[in-house]
Amino acid sequence: MAKIRAGVVGVGRMGQYHVGVLSELPEVELAGVVDIDPRQREAIQDTYQTSSYADVEEIFGKIDVAVVAVPTTLHYPITKKLLGNGIHVLLEKPCANNLDHARELFQLAQDKGLTLHIGHVERFNGAVQELHKIVETPLFVECKRMGPFAERIRDDGVVLDIMIHDIDIVLNLIQSKVVTAHVLGASVFSDKDDLVSAQLEFENGCIANIIASRASQNKVRTLSVTQKDSFVVLDYTDQEIYVHRKSSSEHQMSKGSLRYKQESLVERIFVHKENPLKLELQHFIDCVKNGSPRNVAVNNELYSLEIALDILAQFNRKRRN
Repeated sequence: MAKIRAGVVGVGRMGQYHVGVLSELPEVELAGVVDIDPRQREAIQDTYQTSSYADVEEIFGKIDVAVVAVPTTLHYPITKKLLGNGIHVLLEKPCANNLDHARELFQLAQDKGLTLHIGHVERFNGAVQELHKIVETPLFVECKRMGPFAERIRDDGVVLDIMIHDIDIVLNLIQSKVVTAHVLGASVFSDKDDLVSAQLEFENGCIANIIASRASQNKVRTLSVTQKDSFVVLDYTDQEIYVHRKSSSEHQMSKGSLRYKQESLVERIFVHKENPLKLELQHFIDCVKNGSPRNVAVNNELYSLEIALDILAQFNRKRRN
C-alpha cells in the first residue's frame, strides 16, 4: 500500500517534534517541510533527507496530509489554503484566535471530505485516558499548569498556549455546559496574559479551578478531581494517577503543639506510557487512511475554543479597566 505523503508547515520547536515522529512512522513518507527561516529548513532537510520550501503553496500536490505548527495568527489562512487544495490537516492548538474562523475551517473540511484535527496532545496522554475510566461524578476539579517564562513564546499568552489543554480536558471530563466564569490574572513578563486563574461553574453543579502561569520558577502539571468517595490526582509529567479513598483526618493536641493526622487508602493506577504525540499522529493518519472516527466531536472542539476565548476576553477587559 502506498505511503501517506506528509508535510510539516512550521518547523520551530513543536514542528520539529512532529517531524521526528512522522519520520519514524512506517506508513508515512516525510515529503517535505515549509518554514520562512532558511536555517530551520536546511537543518531539517539535511537531518531527515527531505525537501524544504519557503512558501506553503510550493508543497501543494506533493503531500496528502500536513501538520501546521505556525504562530496562532497564521493558523486560519494557512489551514484554509491547505484544505482548499485537498490536503488533510492536523492543526496545532488553538485552532484559531477567532471562533468564526474555526467554524469556517471545520465547515470547509466537511465540505471537502477532509480530516481536520486540532493538536490537543494531552488527550493522548495515557494518564488522561485512564482518568476518563475513573471519574464518574466530579464535584470539583483543579488544574495547575505552571512554569517559567520562555522568550520563544511571543504569539500567545498562557490561555491559548497552555490553559487551553486543561480547558479541553475539563470540558470532556465534566460533560456539562459552563454557566459562569470568573477570571483573575496578571501580565508579569510580557504585555499578554502570563498568569491566569479561571473558576468555572457548570450546569450540573461541578466547579473547576484552572490555573495557568508562565511566571513560576517551578514546573507543575497536575489535575485533581474530588468525587464523593474518592480524590484523584493526575501528574501529567510522570503520567501517574493516584486515587485516595476512605480518607480521615484528625487533630491531636499535645503540650505546646497541634498536630494533624490524615489517613487514606491510596491506589496507584497502572498507566500504559506511550509517546502522546506519536499516538496523536497515528490517530490522525488512521482517520485519513481508514476513515476512523475522530476522538472528539467538532462541537466539543469549538466549545473548548469558545470557553478559552471567553476567559481571554475577560482577562483583557479587566486589564484595560
